[in-house]
Amino acid sequence: MYTIKVKFEQKGLEPVTLTNIAADQSLLEVMLDNDIELHHNCGAVCACSTCHLYVEKGEQFIEELSDKEEDFIDRAVNPRINSRLGCQCVLLTGTGEIEVTLPDQTQFLGE
Repeated sequence: MYTIKVKFEQKGLEPVTLTNIAADQSLLEVMLDNDIELHHNCGAVCACSTCHLYVEKGEQFIEELSDKEEDFIDRAVNPRINSRLGCQCVLLTGTGEIEVTLPDQTQFLGE
């Protein structure tokens, strides 16, 4: 089981800590299941970059970055070295702590 700490770049949103999160689901699924808005225009099939997030800690607990995901990250707003797509960050079997930051999604309203 995982503990996932979620921080937000958007003003007015306080950090959230999610506990007892099971493996074999994506960070996008975890966010949506816990009422945390994370855009996903393509329906979570790695065909856009709207579920872009930053993995600050715990990257060893999620599936590795694929070439396809990397191509879409290049199209994201403000990509960084720790950028990932939430739909592709599937939690591996195990336990640990993951910290992510969600970009300010108000900048995506035009997409």
